[in-house]
Amino acid sequence: MLSYLGLPAAASSHAGDIDQIIALVHWLMLVLFVGWGAFFLFVLVRFRRGANPKASYAGAKGKFAKSAEIAVVIVEGTLLLFYAIPAWATRVRQFPAETESTVVRVVGEQFAWNVHYAGPDGKFGRTDVKLVSADNPLGLDRTDPNAKDDISAPNQLHVPVDRPVLVQLSSKDVIHSFGLYEMRVKQDAIPGMQIPVWFIPTVTTAQMRQQLGKPDFDYEITCSQLCGLGHYRMRGFLTVDSAADFDKWVADQEKDLKSGN
Repeated sequence: MLSYLGLPAAASSHAGDIDQIIALVHWLMLVLFVGWGAFFLFVLVRFRRGANPKASYAGAKGKFAKSAEIAVVIVEGTLLLFYAIPAWATRVRQFPAETESTVVRVVGEQFAWNVHYAGPDGKFGRTDVKLVSADNPLGLDRTDPNAKDDISAPNQLHVPVDRPVLVQLSSKDVIHSFGLYEMRVKQDAIPGMQIPVWFIPTVTTAQMRQQLGKPDFDYEITCSQLCGLGHYRMRGFLTVDSAADFDKWVADQEKDLKSGN
């Protein structure tokens, strides 16, 4: 973990790649800060009024400044071409198969994250905007055979550890920003669009609590967009379970669904 950079604990398979890019960029920023700061001090002394009583409108000329600028461009190009673009490409071009993933829909609204699971049949039920209500924020049509076992869990995203999670992200009203910082995931939810996001969690919630020494720790689902006056209330929670605990959670949800709770 790069705690010295103030980053949250890493808990996904691709977090190391993201952290490496962040670390390299910060090292470059540090070098530039020190270098240009030293150059600024040098200029203050070298071109002080006492040593240069008459202004020179031609200015100082030399190869050092130009060489330094070229070096910075080369380093930035290297970071972009060999680190940032490959890391980005693996996230948007190599999506895991749905049959090998936990597929879930997350629909943002003012001010909640509505989480939708397909249930044991693996098929998402039909939704209809006309059915949206306070008790049915997703507008799920329970008369649809595929919807009878669907699970709706406002602000609660449960996933199993070490298995790809494929999130179909959308919004009911305005632009929201879906953020899971320990997973190094951040994506805008845009009305009228369904945007896929995926990650592989590698540390369960229980393990992270033990690792951090914080028994009340939870992975938070944040919104980084100023989506309205109630923006501060838009918080959800991600629970990463063992495979057995996740199956138990799904079974409990199905039991509650059948009992009408």
